[in-house]
Amino acid sequence: MRRKIGVLVIIILLLNLLSGCWNRRELNELAITVGLAIDKSEDQYVLTAQVVIPGAVAATRAAGQKLPVITYTEKGTTVFEAARRMTTISPRKIYFPHLRILVIGEELAEDGIGEVLDFLSRDHELRTDFYVAVAKDMKAENALKVLPALEDIPASKLFTSLETSEKAWAPTVAVTLDELISELVSEGMQPSLSGIQIRGDVQEGEKLNNVQQIDPDVDLQYSELAVFKGEKLIGWLNESESKAVNYVLGNVKSTIGEVPCPEGKGDVAIEVIRTKTDLKAKVENGSPKGIVEIKIEGNVGDVQCKKLDLTKTKTIDDLEKKSNKDVKKLVESSIKSVQEEFKVDVFGFGEAIHRSNPDYWKKVKKEWDEKFADMPVEVKADVQIRRIGKIGNSPNEKIKE
Repeated sequence: MRRKIGVLVIIILLLNLLSGCWNRRELNELAITVGLAIDKSEDQYVLTAQVVIPGAVAATRAAGQKLPVITYTEKGTTVFEAARRMTTISPRKIYFPHLRILVIGEELAEDGIGEVLDFLSRDHELRTDFYVAVAKDMKAENALKVLPALEDIPASKLFTSLETSEKAWAPTVAVTLDELISELVSEGMQPSLSGIQIRGDVQEGEKLNNVQQIDPDVDLQYSELAVFKGEKLIGWLNESESKAVNYVLGNVKSTIGEVPCPEGKGDVAIEVIRTKTDLKAKVENGSPKGIVEIKIEGNVGDVQCKKLDLTKTKTIDDLEKKSNKDVKKLVESSIKSVQEEFKVDVFGFGEAIHRSNPDYWKKVKKEWDEKFADMPVEVKADVQIRRIGKIGNSPNEKIKE
């Protein structure tokens, strides 16, 4: 009995030493950061944080005419130092766990993003499911200063816009921090990120008046892919090349392709509804060779042709053959362009060689980019048109000129 009482007393004493709230943080003590932009100024990092104003978000804009967010900008030798310096201007501590978008400045990306990624992946408070983009022809901080029309919080607009665009438009891709780091440290593949540009004057975009118009004067738009060699930005792909890269990487969920009309005037728009890519690489006669097989399923979405009978099997077959040819040409020319201009493997052929022939990979991995630049790539495309829409032939056929 005494033993049981003794054990009970010890347990009670130990319970006094436990505290479940030792590191608690009250909501009214935190500055919830949803967007982060990092630029480079000489030898210092310039950190811009987009912080939500709780009272302004809870109320409607019309009621108080208050902006829903505020940005804080500070410099530091390290990103961490810049973040802590923000406490000198922010009444609350900058809190990162709800981060939605990270925008990296073009100048910083050209110098290298390794140190930035170290801080972001090391900090225990940061989740890694936010998207990463590169500011093109502007400072990254400007991307967080433009007020959007449909979303109250600009960072949420950047997040959802990239997510939506990736699902519906092939040239863009949403990359999280985890995925970016994985591509950076993997052997045989270089990373690529979506770029973001501003349309209009950023100073006008900061004003509430920008979203009080039917047609806002200033907006942000995701553009081409940024190509990296290791941690450094080395250039930009155009829209067609970005589309081809995402086809090869298997990132395309849906997009639009166009086939010229038989009479040479107008196009037939094909809505891509499903894709599957099989990327392989092998060694033939001591040299690497790449093989890309792309399978696409699509529907007819728009017809500008005056004479095109979609009820005939031959018409659909012809559209499929033309689509196959166009996709094959697009991917082949884009791969060639990347090989000649950038000489880096953003497609992952090196990873495929690593898997299929590890002995050969050990010999060439240090000079893989040079090998890739001269590597022949065979492209195969298979486009299948499943549906033609609610109508058969276009009403254009019966419209009198």
